[in-house]
Amino acid sequence: MQNLIDIALAAGASGTGLAKVADISFNPKFRDACEQNVCGKFGTCWMCPPDVGDINEMISYAKTFENIFVFQTIGQLEDSFDIEGMEDAAKKHNALVATLAKNCNRVLENYLILGAGACHICLSCTKPENKPCAHPKKAIPSLEAYGVAVAELAKISGLAYINGVNTVTFFGGIMFN
Repeated sequence: MQNLIDIALAAGASGTGLAKVADISFNPKFRDACEQNVCGKFGTCWMCPPDVGDINEMISYAKTFENIFVFQTIGQLEDSFDIEGMEDAAKKHNALVATLAKNCNRVLENYLILGAGACHICLSCTKPENKPCAHPKKAIPSLEAYGVAVAELAKISGLAYINGVNTVTFFGGIMFN
């Protein structure tokens, strides 16, 4: 576990934690925000709803894992309307997720890595062109796509969900046995 923590912190994680998957609150309702297209990715990314998969099957699969290594990044914003700052923080978080994805197989055999928001492995997803996913074994869905209650996940893993005024916090996780 220390290797994973070291990799995450070296790659920019603000904090890490560990929890039992059995303690996670899963709720299919988290997909409602996806269906309302809050982030603009609904139907445009293979790792986002509706294409990522059946929520109940995904929750069942996630529950086959025993533990989850949780990581977070905290971005500083000029104010609560700092969209560029939020986008920059998201890019840093996605770079962390990519680094962890590249290094997970060095420390884990069977795992599921989940990020925040849409998959960012490719510069642009092939979904809008109606082509198959270019990297299905590398693609990374989000915690929310799996119905994870992220605020509760933060709490059970010992991490703060809200990290102060003018900050944005992103979470990811690696489920493993």
